[in-house]
This record gives sequence, structure tokens and C-alpha cells, in this order.
Amino acid sequence: MYLGIDTHKRYSQVAVVDGDGNLQDEIRLPNDRLAELAEQYSGGEAAIEASGNYRPIYEMLDEHLDVTLVNPSKNRIIADATVKTDRVDAKRLAQMLRADMLAESYVPPDEIRTLRDLVRTRKSLVESRTAEKNRVRAVLTRTDNTYDSELFGPTGREFLAELSLSHPDRTIIEAHLSVIDAYDEQIEAVEEKIEQEVLESPAAQRLLSIPGVGQYTAAVIVAEVGEVDRFDNDKQLVSYAGLDPMVHQSGDKEIRGSISKEGSAPLRWALVQCANIAVRCDDYFGNFYTRLKQRKNHQVAIVATARKMLVSIFYMLTRKEMYDPPGVSA
Repeated sequence: MYLGIDTHKRYSQVAVVDGDGNLQDEIRLPNDRLAELAEQYSGGEAAIEASGNYRPIYEMLDEHLDVTLVNPSKNRIIADATVKTDRVDAKRLAQMLRADMLAESYVPPDEIRTLRDLVRTRKSLVESRTAEKNRVRAVLTRTDNTYDSELFGPTGREFLAELSLSHPDRTIIEAHLSVIDAYDEQIEAVEEKIEQEVLESPAAQRLLSIPGVGQYTAAVIVAEVGEVDRFDNDKQLVSYAGLDPMVHQSGDKEIRGSISKEGSAPLRWALVQCANIAVRCDDYFGNFYTRLKQRKNHQVAIVATARKMLVSIFYMLTRKEMYDPPGVSA
């Protein structure tokens, strides 16, 4: 049997079809009863779309069924359907699963999922802290005050403490500063846990041997790449990162444009951050960047360097080797 399951926060719509594509059952039930359904159709196949709440449902179904996690953006027949109802989507999923027409999303092992959760939590906390800092700066702008150095370091905090402000503005700034302090504590706690995970990850330890790769960026790269053997070659990994150039063909002409940016944005960000550091402290990447910079602008050259770094990472991880680039000339 093939089960198409359209999941929502509290309930799911299920369609069951047989090997000939005949609809055998349709049911809407609370998510906490999906385990009973999975047991009833034990040994069958099921498809669910990747969503924010997929993980507990996936794990519940996976006990008894062969579960496919569907990438909705790559299954345009579903994503762009004119008629979209729970029943229609569930039946469409079931029929496409039976026909083996679904593009799957990668389901990483537990240790990779844990690392992903940690790095994404850190990112979210840092973004929230930045928003609070911007609110403090907005008060300074509104009150015609400026400070050219690091506003939230020790000297910046002294400046803020001694600043002459109205009572309401002083209250507003103190409120935001207290929230920033709380974020600082939480970010530090998450970073400590990330550091522990990195120390226990052989893949992350290999990445740390690359100049320009730090604890956090190593964690992001490992978390986003996952199991490197799911990629057949370095080109697939480059495409997954969205660092592959778009190609436009017209007749016999082939024009390569900007990168696709269709893959993992966190992975792409981490690689560009690492490349910006590596070109200043590593001959292999530095010479590559310098040659490109003679005929390209900085952004194009640094993105190409990030792509080259990712190719190196692919071979380091597949061969279980530390960073050891070929000899470079001065």
C-alpha cells in the first residue's frame, strides 16, 4: 500500500492507494493516532512533505513504514497545483509515491539533526540580539547622539550609562540592554554545546584544519552537508550549496551567469565567510583569489574561492583526510 499524508499541526489527511493506483481509504485523523495507522499498514510506503513539524511525524511513521520525505519545492505538480485541498494533496502524494515520481528531501541522522538545531538556534538568537542592538541605535539617532566605536563593548556601555537622556528614553535603552545581556548568555550556552559537538565530530575536526574555518562555521558546514556520501561527486555538492553558475544556452553559445543560489543558504554563507579569511592567510586559496581578482570584482572572486573550498571539503570528507593542498608557487 502507498500512503499519501498531508500533515498539519494537529491533524493529517491520509489517502491510501494500492499497487494498481486504486484508492483504498481516505481518512482524517489527529497526529497522535498516526502510529496506529502506520501499524495497520506496516510494511507499506508513505510520503509526507517536509515542513516545520515533520520530524515527530516522520519518526512515528518510520517505525512501521518506509517513509519518503518530500521536497515540495521540487515537486511542482504538487506545489503549483490549481486545486489544492487536503484530500487532493494526500491522493496526489500517494499516486506520485506509487509512480516513484517524488523528489526526496534528505533526512539526516540524529547527530546531524542535533547539530543543525544548535547552529540554527544560535543564528536565530544572534539575529534577535542584532534587532535589539538596532533598537538601541535607533534611540541614539532619534536623540541626536552618536558613538563611532563598538557601542556594546565596555567603553560603549560606559558611554550609554553616562548619556544624558529623558527618563522614558533611559528606560527604553535599559530595557533593550537587559534583553541583549540575556541573549549574550543564551548564545554563549549554545556555543559551548556546539563546541562540544564539534570536538566529537571527526568531520568537523577535519574542517578545522582549513585556514579560515572556525568552530561555528565548521559546525554549520557539517550540519548542512550531512553525510557526504549522499553526493556522487563534488559537482552535486556545489549545486546543493547553490554555488553552481547558471548556464544559458542559445544555439551554439553557452553563457555562464551568476550562481544559482538554489541550495543551502546557511552552507553558502559559511563558505563565503571562511573564504574571506582564507584568502588572507592561506597560499592555496589566496593565490587562487588573487589570480581571479585581476580580472573579476571581489564578490565574484570570493564566491569562486568559496566554491573551490567546498570542492576541497568534498574530497577531504570522502577520503577522511586533513587539509593538505598541493604545492603552490609564491
